[in-house]
Amino acid sequence: MMRTITRLDSRDPEFEVTLSKLLAFDAEQDDAIDAAAAGILQHVRREGDTALLRYTRQFDQVMVDSVAELEIPRRDWQSALATLPAAQREALEVAAQRVRDYHVHQVQESWSYTEPDGTRLGQQITPLDRVGLYVPGGKASYPSSVLMNAIPAKVAGVSEVIMVTPTPGGQRNAMVLAAAAIAGVDRCFAIGGAQAVAALAYGTATIPAVDKIVGPGNAYVAAAKRRVFGTVGIDMIAGPSEILIICDGKTPADWIAMDLFSQAEHDELAQAILLCPDAQYLDAVEASIDKLLPTMPRADIIRTSLRDRGALILVRDLQEACEISNNIAPEHLEVSCENPDAWLPSLRHAGAIFMGRHSSESLGDYCAGPNHVLPTSRTARFSSPLGVYDFQKRSSLIHVSAAGAQTLGKVANELALGEGLQAHAASARYRLTNIQ
Repeated sequence: MMRTITRLDSRDPEFEVTLSKLLAFDAEQDDAIDAAAAGILQHVRREGDTALLRYTRQFDQVMVDSVAELEIPRRDWQSALATLPAAQREALEVAAQRVRDYHVHQVQESWSYTEPDGTRLGQQITPLDRVGLYVPGGKASYPSSVLMNAIPAKVAGVSEVIMVTPTPGGQRNAMVLAAAAIAGVDRCFAIGGAQAVAALAYGTATIPAVDKIVGPGNAYVAAAKRRVFGTVGIDMIAGPSEILIICDGKTPADWIAMDLFSQAEHDELAQAILLCPDAQYLDAVEASIDKLLPTMPRADIIRTSLRDRGALILVRDLQEACEISNNIAPEHLEVSCENPDAWLPSLRHAGAIFMGRHSSESLGDYCAGPNHVLPTSRTARFSSPLGVYDFQKRSSLIHVSAAGAQTLGKVANELALGEGLQAHAASARYRLTNIQ
């Protein structure tokens, strides 16, 4: 009988080679998808609303006469919020408040210092003016993404957040609209796909251009975001979902199996890995996987994900588990151990670290407070979760005093002459009291 999930042992001489193959993910976009996205971007950039309307009719079967009709008025968001079941509304509001409370701590303030000669140097922090938020529509419903993207932007002080979300066949998602009302979104348009990215990046007669585009989307959206980067900022190009669990073998096996499922159910390319020094515990988790998998509505997706990209790995000890985790640099890392704080100094690369047996990754997806937009595909080695800092920018402040110009002017003059830039040197010398 074929195993549901791969079993590995770090002592195996071929372990590193086998693990590398398991981790390998071809992030290259399909050429046809990239070409299609490029064509859509070009048409919307040239034709504006005309192209946007054409693509919305073609892909979403929304038959309207103008892009203005695609704007979803605020009263519809408020109506969606008012008619939500009470439990759903309360859950959204609690999650929103927790996300807001957490991100307030990330706000950066302007600063400066003055040198003895009166020269003042510093940094001015300012929010972006306008941000575009892409929210998937159709079969997918991600109100949590609305909260995680819009709230940090508003905490940062962004004046205008414009949300775009496709509505295939004119079907609008009530929870997404309710989340927009709670999160402080300013405008919302029923458009999606690469055409929505193009409208946000370049602007049309109806939709204003933004400074940055954030939010998840399908392969066409990702390809479009990649192409418009430079014209606008983007949050990241996300790969498949990932979870890595370091466990000491004392957490109930069913808990860990379900934690692995929580990411595997996203799609067939998602990755779920468990590291543990106890072989018998790995047996127990594998038994739990086989027991619980048939009860999952998305069992086929989970089964494919675990079979192709999942693993239960026997390690020598928890220190080795930390080293392997750092190499993998997972999106989500659970440290399901007796004393998780003891291992924190050894963990350098992870998008989010869930500490202790009760900190399931799913809580981070919805309501713990920290952002669920996280680096994937080993990019946690050099990047960070989405946060308030992604919606603020920094300008250097340089106020040189007359006395400071005497010192700095001489230094700049010498360096500019050394680089052969005569105008730079002269510009600095002109401020000297006694020009040589």
